[in-house]
Amino acid sequence: MSEQRTTVAGGMETSYGFKSVGQDEKQGLVNEVFHRVAGRYDLMNDLMSAGLHRLWKDAMVAWLNPPKRPGWRVLDVAGGTGDISFRIVEASNRQAHATVLDINGSMLAVGKERAEKRGLSANTEFVEANAEELPFPDETFDAYTIAFGIRNVPRIDKALSEAYRVLKPGGRFLCLEFSEVEMPILDKVYESWSFNAIPRIGQLVTGDGEPYSYLVESIRKFPNQSNFAAMISRAGFDRVSYRNYSGGIAALHSGWKL
Repeated sequence: MSEQRTTVAGGMETSYGFKSVGQDEKQGLVNEVFHRVAGRYDLMNDLMSAGLHRLWKDAMVAWLNPPKRPGWRVLDVAGGTGDISFRIVEASNRQAHATVLDINGSMLAVGKERAEKRGLSANTEFVEANAEELPFPDETFDAYTIAFGIRNVPRIDKALSEAYRVLKPGGRFLCLEFSEVEMPILDKVYESWSFNAIPRIGQLVTGDGEPYSYLVESIRKFPNQSNFAAMISRAGFDRVSYRNYSGGIAALHSGWKL
């Protein structure tokens, strides 16, 4: 398979990193990756972002600005370990309710344990389900968040359509994802770090470098900022915009259901 990025036209459906697989195969392969790294998820993100993912996630929640009132509901997709949901609940002074949805039970188990330790069980619930087929009625949530998860969904267009469906009118969509570096020198440095260092460090630290090779390749295949923004617009969202972080290593996309 080509190492070129996919576009609005698609391609992630059959892309397992740089390998081409059947659309019905990808989800199982991705699930296995996250079963293998669930216990080391924070370490994984630290390796992928040199620790910056924590700042980017804080910025995401700051832009969401959850209200400090009861009854406000957020759906955090591919958020199994609770990283984003816990930040949102705390930012709302523990008024918000977060539904954490993930297709991977191992990730959800980590999140449930963390919620209990933090005393956030009353503000969170954990649902094992597919982002392409959300088990919720139309217009259920005030916000939909997904961080570093959309590129692992085979049918991104379907996931975006489902996000639009379950949001209330006036609801907010926010997606944080690794993207295309837009600084000429930084892009070479980051690419070298990603393909050469991250899998080797993953192998040394966890004894398993293969999941990290897939994750690095999946970043390289994901649509760039403008193409992904076009996909969000195509799903029906208005006022679509994005912010780059660290020169485009990550990008935060926003859209509204108006």
